[in-house]
Amino acid sequence: MRSAGFISRHELARSLPRLSAFILLLTWCSSLAQELEPRAYSPSPVGTTFMLIALGRSTGDVTLDPSIPLTNVSATLYSSALGVGRTFDLLGRQALVTVALPYAWGDISGEVQERKGTISRSGLADLKARFSVNLYGSPALSPREFAKARRRTPLVGASLSMNAPSGQYDPAKLINLGTNRWAFRPEVGISIPVKKLDLDFYYGVWLFSDNSRFYPGTASRTQDILSAAQAHVSYTFRRNLWCAVDSTWYGGGASHINNGPATGRQSSSRIGVTVSVPLANRQSLKIAYSSGVTAQVGSSFSTVSVSWQHVWFDTR
Repeated sequence: MRSAGFISRHELARSLPRLSAFILLLTWCSSLAQELEPRAYSPSPVGTTFMLIALGRSTGDVTLDPSIPLTNVSATLYSSALGVGRTFDLLGRQALVTVALPYAWGDISGEVQERKGTISRSGLADLKARFSVNLYGSPALSPREFAKARRRTPLVGASLSMNAPSGQYDPAKLINLGTNRWAFRPEVGISIPVKKLDLDFYYGVWLFSDNSRFYPGTASRTQDILSAAQAHVSYTFRRNLWCAVDSTWYGGGASHINNGPATGRQSSSRIGVTVSVPLANRQSLKIAYSSGVTAQVGSSFSTVSVSWQHVWFDTR
C-alpha cells in the first residue's frame, strides 16, 4: 500500500517516456564532464605503480528542459571504485595508464502532476580507463634520476580516457547505472609552475558510440559531442601536501532518439577544492568537495569524495 499522492515505480516510468533521455544523460554527465582532476599530468618516475580506493557521495537537483512535465527532480548517488595505474617509458617520455572499476548506488526522485516517485539502483558502473603521456617538460626518468631532476618546469600533456559498457544495464528500465555504449575523451593539458603554485588548464571532448538497445530495448540513442574544460590552482605546502581550487565547465552533449530532434543540450559549471595529505609508507589521502554553480539544463550536484592511494617504485 502507498499513501495518496505517490505513484509506483512502474507508473512513474510510464508517465515519463522521455525521462531517460535526460536523467541518463545528466547523471552520467555528472560522472564524466564534472570530474575535477587537479595535477592530472604531474610527473612521476617510470615504473611507479599506484593503487587507489575511492568513496564518493553526490546529491542535488537536476534541471530539465521546460518542455518536460517533470519537476523537483533530485538524486542522491553513492560510488566506490578500485583503481590501479602504472607509469612507463614511451619513446623517452613519461606515460601513464590507469584503470578503475566503480560500483554505484542511489535514488532519483521527481514529481509528475504533483505525484511523487522514486527509483533506486545499485550495481557496477562502467569501467574507466585512461592513457596519458607528457609531451613536454617531463621525460621518462628512473626513480633515482627523478629524485635529482629539476621538475619545476612547464608541462604539456595529452590523454585519452575511455568508458567501456560494462555497467549494469537493462533496456527495459529507463534509468541504469551503465550506458550500454563506449565513450572516449581526447584531452590536452598544460601545467605551469609559479613558485609554490601550479596552474593547470585542460580541454577535452567526449565522443560517444550509439546505444542501439535504448528503452524499451528497440530504440537507438545517439549523443552529440560534449565539451569539457577544467582549470585548477594548487599550492604545495611541502612534498605531497597540497591544496587545490578547482573549476570546470561543460557544454553540448544533446541526445537524439531514433535520429529525432536534439534534446537536453548541457551548459553547466562547478567549482571545488581538493586537499592531498601524505600518510606513512608511501600512502596519501585525498579529500575533495565540489558544487554546481550554474546549470541551465544539467545536474547541479554537491559532491564529496575521499580516496586512499598507495605507491610502489621499481628499485631496478
